[in-house]
Amino acid sequence: MITAADRAQRSALDPAASVWVSASAGTGKTKVLTDRLLTLMLSGTDPSRILCLTFTRAAAAEMANRVNTTLARWTTMEAGALHQDLVNLGLPVDDATREEARRLFARVLDTPGGVKIATIHAFCQSLLRRFPLEAGVPPEFAVIDERSAKDALGEAGAQVIAAARAGMGELAEALSVVARHVAEERFAELIEVLAGEREKLRRAVDDGGLARRLAAAFGLAEGTTAADLLGTFCAGGDALAMRDAVAALAQGSPADRKRADILAAWWDETGDRRRLIAQYCGVFVTEKREIRKKLFTRNAAKKTNLDLAEVLCAEAMRVLGHCEACGSAVVVEASRALATLGHALLREYERQKALHGQLDYDDLIRKTLDLLGRPGVAAWVLFKLDGGLDHILIDEAQDTNPEQWAIVGALAAEFFAGEGVSTRSRTVFAVGDTKQSIYSFQRADPFAFLTMRRHFEARAVEARQRWLPVPLDISFRAAPPLLQAIDAVFAGDAAADGVALDGRTIRHVAAREGQAGLVELWPPVAAEPDEGPRAIEPCTRLARAIAATIAGWLRTGERLHSKDRPIMPGDVLVLVRRRGKFVGDLLRALKRLDVPVAGADRL
Repeated sequence: MITAADRAQRSALDPAASVWVSASAGTGKTKVLTDRLLTLMLSGTDPSRILCLTFTRAAAAEMANRVNTTLARWTTMEAGALHQDLVNLGLPVDDATREEARRLFARVLDTPGGVKIATIHAFCQSLLRRFPLEAGVPPEFAVIDERSAKDALGEAGAQVIAAARAGMGELAEALSVVARHVAEERFAELIEVLAGEREKLRRAVDDGGLARRLAAAFGLAEGTTAADLLGTFCAGGDALAMRDAVAALAQGSPADRKRADILAAWWDETGDRRRLIAQYCGVFVTEKREIRKKLFTRNAAKKTNLDLAEVLCAEAMRVLGHCEACGSAVVVEASRALATLGHALLREYERQKALHGQLDYDDLIRKTLDLLGRPGVAAWVLFKLDGGLDHILIDEAQDTNPEQWAIVGALAAEFFAGEGVSTRSRTVFAVGDTKQSIYSFQRADPFAFLTMRRHFEARAVEARQRWLPVPLDISFRAAPPLLQAIDAVFAGDAAADGVALDGRTIRHVAAREGQAGLVELWPPVAAEPDEGPRAIEPCTRLARAIAATIAGWLRTGERLHSKDRPIMPGDVLVLVRRRGKFVGDLLRALKRLDVPVAGADRL
């Protein structure tokens, strides 16, 4: 019997169509991707002309193992079982198809390197190794991992800081500005962020227009400083109206009189008012840069014919404008200084890597993108790549960043060149879920997933090729109550905002219909009022509550309805965000209640 899930998955396997799969967690993404690979090869595609890009090495290994295991099983499988496997792929099955399935394992083994299933970084590394001269990289370059890159960045940062401290020029001035805003222990964190956006930083600094664009973004004239703004503010204002306001406030309440003293000191000062600026601005605006709700009392307003509200509100607006402009000037100055330091840091980092013939993961992406975009070279490189590619598959596509998408776009540039260019079927297949791209791994941009979907759809339609958007909503992982709870949470616009990026309603369908499940939301465990050393931390109290609940299930014979038997310790899984203090507290609490529990590595 063909289920709705089977039909949805089979529609994604059409070897003649480019397919974009939006798949929720637990809907069989890896199975669909593996089946797509098998279907392409069974349909006559040379294994060497398929490229499958995955997000992690573990995912690449898992997929390669699945493909090879299936192909190896097909070689010796009984005819009836093989027939059913092929039918499950949605293929028309005859003797020729069965024979091709049995030979496919040998074909893959005979293909140099086998089917290309790799992470984007591994693929870029192999491409650069084949074309080092064209890419402008050392032929024997070494790839440094993230930890080594972090160490090298730290060393480069230390070199730049030492040079800035020893010098008197732009670098020293930039360091003094940044040091006013950032604690020394946070500088390493800043270095990592700058390195992660090195291309943006390099472009911003190299074109020479950074200062102008920063000032324009804040509505300031280029070169404006906080000191300039302060001088202009101190010289401005309606002195006559403000002196009348001071006189009115001086006859008001004690709070009015306090305001009057501060304002009088400012307007009576004939020399440098800068030393009074903090107190003066504090009369009108809060630390959050909001105009104070009460600038005077009714008592003061009764003592004058002056429109006190109009005068003080006008001055408050002037003060607020000055505070905001000064804040903007400080941001511009600090940003320019940080960009100066960051640019010097990246130059030193690049120098160190060049000295040792090293590339980091970002270099692999950048150098490959440069190679594939170079006129007169890119086409030849793609042709030499085993005669070209016909099918590109992208796993966990929501975690692909814009530069990586640009590489995919360059590799697939000729796929949709138009009719008559190639008699072979050439397709793009992507599977991902924008809901799962919430942590921005490696600068992943979930909006790029949607942008590239529209890009490839438009190219396919223009070339009159088949395009299939396939949503996979049927989950094999969770019972209906859990999925219903998730859908209920994200039914509100506020919760869905930033998660349902493609505008589709978040909807999950359980394949395990009729199976029992229950979702309980416990109240958060807040900190207790300080009771000295006897106070129990919230994480410890939560661990004890969980342990007591589990022990209560075991003691009272709580039923596991899906199995129709009492709950056993091995039925309980506790998921934690990280192995911190809570894990130790929970282990101790469970053992204290004689509940069998696996070690911390299993928890």
